[in-house]
Amino acid sequence: MSFLRSFIFYIGYICSGFLASLLACLFGPFMSLNSRLKFFSIWPRFANWFLYVTCKIELIIEGEKNIPNEPCVIVSNHQGQWETFSMQYLFHPLCTLLKKELLYIPLWGWAMSLLKPIAINRSKPKKAIVQTLDEGSERLKEGLFVLLFPEGTRVKAGEVGAYARSSFELAKRNKVRVLPVCHNSGDCWPAHKFIKRPGTIKLYIGLPFEVVDSKKSAEEVRTWTEQKLNLIN
Repeated sequence: MSFLRSFIFYIGYICSGFLASLLACLFGPFMSLNSRLKFFSIWPRFANWFLYVTCKIELIIEGEKNIPNEPCVIVSNHQGQWETFSMQYLFHPLCTLLKKELLYIPLWGWAMSLLKPIAINRSKPKKAIVQTLDEGSERLKEGLFVLLFPEGTRVKAGEVGAYARSSFELAKRNKVRVLPVCHNSGDCWPAHKFIKRPGTIKLYIGLPFEVVDSKKSAEEVRTWTEQKLNLIN
């Protein structure tokens, strides 16, 4: 049954993503960036609804009131694919960081390029950090939230990787706050796995704070993330 539910989900997920990308490519060039972001956020909203309908995966959010009105750097743990697209409708307007190779995917990649993501080359980490700081600063000045995954890669559900300080340095340089976020998406949507597991994805949104010491802030948010995940597990 889990295989069938997951199969049905992927049919709807892929087809709706194709349709959303096609429409974005057709109409996106004639829309403002803010309108593009709103338009494209319809797809991840639908995908989460369809995920619940087909795979019985519910989303519970705690701390929505903590989302500031002004631009900030959102830092989140990274367990799988769910958070890479779901954050698009949970936070608006949002700029994401992704592998530049993803922009080469027909239609979907072209649509994503219209949303002004920070597209990095992961094979050149030093250059990627500089690019993230430079382009992230530009997006913040444009009034966008900037979403970063300080672990740098997907981490097994229940675990937390080392948090890089660059995400916090971006906030410090631009005198904006950091908004810590954590979730257990890997419990229901394991990385690189086809089968989805029924359950609840809990998303915690912490209190935004100013960064004084980027290294210390990275350690504190990592500890906070561990504590929240322990509450879930």
